Amino acid sequence: MGHAGMAAAAVRYLRSAGEPRTAGPVEPLPRPDLRAVGDDERAPVDPAEFRRVLGNFATGVTVITAPAPDPAADPEADPGATPAGFACQSFAALSLDPPLIAFMVARTSTTWPRIARAGVFCVNVLGAHQGDLCRGFAVSGSDKFAGVAHEPSPVSGSPRLEGATAWIDCAVHAVHTGGDHLIVVGRVRALGTPPAGPDGNGPADAPLLFHRGRFGHFTP
Repeated sequence: MGHAGMAAAAVRYLRSAGEPRTAGPVEPLPRPDLRAVGDDERAPVDPAEFRRVLGNFATGVTVITAPAPDPAADPEADPGATPAGFACQSFAALSLDPPLIAFMVARTSTTWPRIARAGVFCVNVLGAHQGDLCRGFAVSGSDKFAGVAHEPSPVSGSPRLEGATAWIDCAVHAVHTGGDHLIVVGRVRALGTPPAGPDGNGPADAPLLFHRGRFGHFTP
């Protein structure tokens, strides 16, 4: 029997069956038992111990920046507002196609709302010589860009810090909750490294590292 014959047979069956008959309202099926994590399976984790153990994972260090609000585009913007920025070690490449990166920021951050309103940001990968710069961006409540040389990134206009080993210019792609932090996914719009010097390396080729609560760097 071909497709047409099968369809015709189905129509004849439905016509012969007539209207469905029910004896009364349909009762919902009982809710299935959903397994939850038992108290004996949930090992408590001391926050200090969590920090100590996870501190053994060495990371690079970045500064996430965003441009100052434009009063012409946002009438509520403060004309005297400065760019936004904060030090961030929880940064990672996420996807090659499409090009995505991710960073994590505390939900209590006062800088993140300014970056979120901008909708764009630039990741500045710090060099080994920029420990003091990182400390400046890790402190809240001050003009973090005072005395810091920077220029606009090519697409978003976010501050691109002088001396950084690399920069990644992004638009906010998605934001997810992750406990007491937010997971921010950025769509890469442009990226690059400083021009190479006579020796073939950039002026800040060695990266700044963070391990066990201290800054460090590579040695030959």
